[in-house]
Amino acid sequence: MTTFLLVIIYLAFISLGLPDSLLGVAWPVMKSDYGAPLETAGFLFMTIAGGTIISSLASGKILKRFGTGQVTFVSVLMTAGALLGFNFAPSVLWLFLFAIPLGLGAGAIDAGLNDYVATHYKAHHMSWLHCFWGVGATFGPIIMAQFISGQNTWRNGYFTIAAIQFTLAIILFFTLPLWNRVVKNNNTTSNEEIVDSDEIIRDGEVKPLQIKGVKLALASFLFYCGVEATVGLWGSSYLVNVREIPVAVAAQWVSFYYAGITIGRFLTGFVTFKYSNRSLIRTGQLLALTGAIFLFLPLPSVFSLVGFIMIGLGLAPIFPCMLHETPTRFGKKHSQTIMGYQMAVAYTGSTFLPPLLGFMASYTTIGIFPICIILIIAAMLLSSEKLNVLLTKRALLKRENANTTVI
Repeated sequence: MTTFLLVIIYLAFISLGLPDSLLGVAWPVMKSDYGAPLETAGFLFMTIAGGTIISSLASGKILKRFGTGQVTFVSVLMTAGALLGFNFAPSVLWLFLFAIPLGLGAGAIDAGLNDYVATHYKAHHMSWLHCFWGVGATFGPIIMAQFISGQNTWRNGYFTIAAIQFTLAIILFFTLPLWNRVVKNNNTTSNEEIVDSDEIIRDGEVKPLQIKGVKLALASFLFYCGVEATVGLWGSSYLVNVREIPVAVAAQWVSFYYAGITIGRFLTGFVTFKYSNRSLIRTGQLLALTGAIFLFLPLPSVFSLVGFIMIGLGLAPIFPCMLHETPTRFGKKHSQTIMGYQMAVAYTGSTFLPPLLGFMASYTTIGIFPICIILIIAAMLLSSEKLNVLLTKRALLKRENANTTVI
């Protein structure tokens, strides 16, 4: 029963990933149909992500009242309806209207399922959970590309994804009784291997945001989600307008970026048994930075594809590993609150950084895309490494204090 519900949760995370990559790959065609400027996609993305921020911040109270199963079902139903609305939208104004429930539904699914898996399943399932988000994010552009290249229409792509979402909603509806049963029967927690650092943070001394390193961790989440969303949203436009790649081919290349994230997270689930989260985060950031440099250099177009794949593979372990590190970094007492802050800041990054690039590109050129990606990844790496230095010093101080006490 527990395993069967885990399969359902994975399917729900596929549904979370399916819409995330659609707007970016379809926009080169959509903007021509609507006669909209390039930066409109950024504002649509901001609207979706804004809804996601609101629902993730409110998810704690909603989940406690209605339960994860019901919230997930309703959220998938909302996203399905919103995607169907995109299919029929007669103007850009209607796209903005349907972007609201799309974002609200996505935030509730993300927060609810992350918390549920962290509480009731072992640690490596976190990487695999986000791997299945990548499955959805990978197949979204593939499906859209088929309709753009075969029928020269993006609307049928949205209709197909909406139909898949409605199917998942039906499955979730009929499996609602399973959620409470697993809560009663499964006491497994993902925090089995957490090192308790609460002794460093005395009760009542500091608030979560005042703990040393929290702001650096928040910055890492901001830049991570910012770069992940920016590559997904503007990658296709960069390939079409700068590298002169056909729209359908560009959509397929972006799908390889999401495939890199998906495959990378699947492998990360196994690698976490041998390597630390810190090592995986650092390696991923360096690999993503190398891929971004490939996009920047004046190399043959095929190296752009290689760059996208490298960025995807590099980003793969960063987000789930940073989530899993939270209690170890800051202690179990404050981890739940800090986790909420991290998710909100992460969505803030995906809300504002992609539109910012679109705004700058509208006044310059989309050719600034690889430069911006390099700068964002570098900022993420810098924040992460500063946090590592701080945590290392704290660990050494703790060890010295322990030795002094023994003596």
